[in-house]
Amino acid sequence: MSLLIIQIPCLNEEQTLPVTVADLPRSIEGVDRVEYLIIDDGSTDRTVEVARQLGVHHLVRFPRNRGLAAAFRAGINASLALGADYIVNTDGDNQYSGDAIPRLVEPVVAGRADVVIGDRKTSGIAHFSWTKKRLQSLGSWVVRQFSGTEVPDATSGFRCWSREAAMRMNLVGEYTYTLESIIQAGHGGMKIESVEVTTNEKLRESRLISSIRSYVSRSAVTILRSYLLYKPFRSFLTLGGLSFAAGFGLGLRFLWFYAQGQGSGHVQSVVLSAALLVIGVQLGMMAMLSDLVAANRKLSEEALLRLRRLEAASSSNPADAPSTRLSDGPATD
Repeated sequence: MSLLIIQIPCLNEEQTLPVTVADLPRSIEGVDRVEYLIIDDGSTDRTVEVARQLGVHHLVRFPRNRGLAAAFRAGINASLALGADYIVNTDGDNQYSGDAIPRLVEPVVAGRADVVIGDRKTSGIAHFSWTKKRLQSLGSWVVRQFSGTEVPDATSGFRCWSREAAMRMNLVGEYTYTLESIIQAGHGGMKIESVEVTTNEKLRESRLISSIRSYVSRSAVTILRSYLLYKPFRSFLTLGGLSFAAGFGLGLRFLWFYAQGQGSGHVQSVVLSAALLVIGVQLGMMAMLSDLVAANRKLSEEALLRLRRLEAASSSNPADAPSTRLSDGPATD
């Protein structure tokens, strides 16, 4: 029997969680069972009590707030341990329409995609400011360039993964998972599709974006770090080549002036040329070392994937547990 788990990371969502859960589908074509998993990220309100009253199937709790990325990873790990064949992530503020989940799941169930991302068509969302719409569009374009994918809405958290795709995820970022997971999936050869989804009326302000400047800077760091993680050789070799070429060009420029008897007035070119040549060589060496590190990372990821498969094969099927089962122990990721 195939199992779909809809996971919802929550932080102080006692007001919005009932609306979110009520909007979720109880059954989906092509899936035998649909269950809900709440990840409580250290809420200080009645989120946990409300989740129990709503009869959610599974509950993972953090004793203190650890952030969206950690909550997401904990949800993925818990869903895999519960035997999920498909995993959907949505938000606790009811931003995404539950009616769109069947469309989100269909390409994965049909085997056409490993990951499906909901496209909110952010340019048409009324409560998004002009600045936010432009930044969303620019950010998605940058992610497409760095990931080699065609995802139109890179920051959308409304997603579906196959079990295999979820097992292959190895996220290390502490801020958000949305950008890093696309870059990882793109360079990991996963098939990614997007489907248009609708959004609901805004119920509260975003807790992830405290300020536009902070969000942009932290997202830029996430994109750059993720790309360097998967393409270190190309990145460092390109930078090293540019530095070496600039240094070599300045060196030739000095030699030309020196041949004209004007070398004494261009000593600074020699200093800058030498510095750029040294930097270029150092970056080239970093490219070689980082390539070795990347190869070791790939081996580690393959070993981790095999371990996850062995754990899944050796464990009993948690999907046979009662549908009201709650897990209150601290989450690990």
